Amino acid sequence: MKFADTQESIKLAFDTLRKNKLRSGLTILGISIGICTVILISSAINGLNTNIDDFVKRLGTNALWVFHFEPFGQRPTTEELNRKRLTYDDAIAIRSLPYVAAVDPELTDQNFQTGLGGLSVKAGSHRISNTIVSGVTSQITEVNDIKLTEGRIFTDSEEERAAKVAVLGHDAAGDLFPDKSAIGQDVDVHGTIYTVIGVLDKQPQPFGSGRNQQDNSVYLPLETFRQIHPEVKDYWLVVKYDDPKHKDAVIEEVRELLRVRRGLRVQQDDNFAIFGPDSLSRLWNSLTGSLFLFMIAVSSVGLMVGGVGVMNIMLVSVTERTREIGIRKAIGATKKNILLQFTLEAVALCAVGGIIGILAGALFTLILHFAVPFLHAALSTTWVVVAFCVSALIGLVFGIYPAWKAASLDPIEALRYE
Repeated sequence: MKFADTQESIKLAFDTLRKNKLRSGLTILGISIGICTVILISSAINGLNTNIDDFVKRLGTNALWVFHFEPFGQRPTTEELNRKRLTYDDAIAIRSLPYVAAVDPELTDQNFQTGLGGLSVKAGSHRISNTIVSGVTSQITEVNDIKLTEGRIFTDSEEERAAKVAVLGHDAAGDLFPDKSAIGQDVDVHGTIYTVIGVLDKQPQPFGSGRNQQDNSVYLPLETFRQIHPEVKDYWLVVKYDDPKHKDAVIEEVRELLRVRRGLRVQQDDNFAIFGPDSLSRLWNSLTGSLFLFMIAVSSVGLMVGGVGVMNIMLVSVTERTREIGIRKAIGATKKNILLQFTLEAVALCAVGGIIGILAGALFTLILHFAVPFLHAALSTTWVVVAFCVSALIGLVFGIYPAWKAASLDPIEALRYE
């Protein structure tokens, strides 16, 4: 096919679309809605993914968590729940490993299903509820990269003698002592009075707004916590290593050490879990994978409706222009010319619909970005390209049959058509 013939086919295709603006606009409405849905949902997910990635980075790139099972992503099995617990001595042993900078063994009075604590804490006339109470060592600020806004963390000697001192989370301090500094004040935790010696800085929030439940916390020396909660034995070990490049070596060293300490044979599987902040990213990606499937299902409905509409209108167009097709064939247009012309009309219809859908999706994304700032909705270039290509492909798939029908018309019969 000559280049001039191709140009002529393209010109005729767009001329036809311009002559039937209303019909063309109604035809591509379904395509536009489907593409707009893809752009809007992908932008929202893109913003959420950015929030989660930033949150994970703030948790630290050189930290590991050790527990008797991995709590993220799936319900623990009966075997995992019945595993032997980690111990304080395990944490002390890990501290001696190469590349390990600090280890904090933590005990927490918290409902891990709801993320809430089970205690109320009082200070004078102020009270806070659902407070998380944790027993930690002096290395908590080092392993978690947490800063103090006031005061200090407890010392090793205060931990050893179970001193009645406490460090408050950012929100707990603000709620209990709204008009003054919390340092040196007393708080009532479970009927026991503790002196506040420090206040932690605000901890990262994955979605940028609202409260992080960890800020509604009271931290006690580990030995103090063990005295008031002897029934809590689920140690959570936080391991801080010196350099991200040593991650694999640290994981292997910790695994070998714990396998020996827990008496596991060579053929036995680990009865503990070593994981890091990237586990949260994997969990989130698995959740957004389901959301993407939902997005595809919703947008596919609009795209299919739009595609059927395009096919219907193109078939009507072929019928209306039967005589025109006969004239074109009579003056030398080939079957390929007719096929190209009508295929281009269908593709152009859907491509224009895709562009309108992309622009509408971009507008709604901008509105969402400012209306819900913590979402950080952001347009994804990848999905813009994918959406446009899909819209053009819909035109090709649903336009090929009407184009073939037009190209197959007998020129003599077409000229006789009234």
